[in-house]
Amino acid sequence: MKSGIVFINLGTPAAPTAAAVRQFLKQFLSDRRVVEVPRLLWLAILYGIILPFRSPRVAKAYQQIWMNETSPLRYFSQRLVDGVATQLAERYPDQEIELRLAMSYGQTSISATVDELLALGCERLFFLPLFPQYSATTTAAVHDEISRVFSRRRDIPQWSWLRNYHDHPAYIDALAQSVQRHWSEHGRGERLLMSFHGIPKRNVELGDPYQRHCEETAAALAAKLGLSEKEWQLSYQSRLGKAEWLQPYTDKTVIALANSGIKKLDVLCPAFAVECLETIEEIDGEVHEYFIENGGEEFRYVPCLNDSEAHQKLMFLLLKSFLEEKRHLFS
Repeated sequence: MKSGIVFINLGTPAAPTAAAVRQFLKQFLSDRRVVEVPRLLWLAILYGIILPFRSPRVAKAYQQIWMNETSPLRYFSQRLVDGVATQLAERYPDQEIELRLAMSYGQTSISATVDELLALGCERLFFLPLFPQYSATTTAAVHDEISRVFSRRRDIPQWSWLRNYHDHPAYIDALAQSVQRHWSEHGRGERLLMSFHGIPKRNVELGDPYQRHCEETAAALAAKLGLSEKEWQLSYQSRLGKAEWLQPYTDKTVIALANSGIKKLDVLCPAFAVECLETIEEIDGEVHEYFIENGGEEFRYVPCLNDSEAHQKLMFLLLKSFLEEKRHLFS
């Protein structure tokens, strides 16, 4: 029985241009899972303010980080998938397994990827969203799209998905190895800041478990690294609009740390599987500048897991139970 595995990341503009960014933002910010604002009000804001004014600014930011004729998010996501594919071919030589990378927004879509895998004869599909911490704004949006894809088909394959892996031992180990390697190469700062992507506070009040997952990830990583409460802290970045988002905010936290006398700061972004605009341009760009401008001396950004061996190992372990299911189980 041929199996298909689909790794899913958020998405990226097709090019670092205002037109491509506008197209991407239009699709992304039109998703009701992403923005839970009254529809007519939000559409007026989206089309009247965000798309015309934000698209050119974001395009310029992408131009600064574009690499190998694509975005870092797509580049490292594809390298991760390719690395896992090599491992699976070595460890499961007798199984027919097709691996693909898909995006929630932009190309290549989840729908097109599913069509391709089914055309290749895949009878079992497994979807692995690259979002360690579950949120309705990301993981649930993936589930919605998968459901829409299959709602249009008569012959639906056996499929399953991974909801989250925020506290998986191999995930925490991979993060710890990344931090320890960075410390061995660059020295250790006075504080480790774990900056997670933010979501509106109201989302959590309505039942989104994202904040709890972030806190559990941070606590597990701190314990793995043997850090005391005074040696690390958590914050949230990338807020949009005037509504209250999860706090403390990363930018304000970094400024406060610099003002309090912290001179050397290490910053890690555990919610991002691979580098993207939010890690490179926002954290190692804008937030870095805030720290230095307010008296900090050394801001050391710890890279995402990207296509590292530890990250590939984690993905392999997350896939193992799916691959080793008895073949007759659902026949």
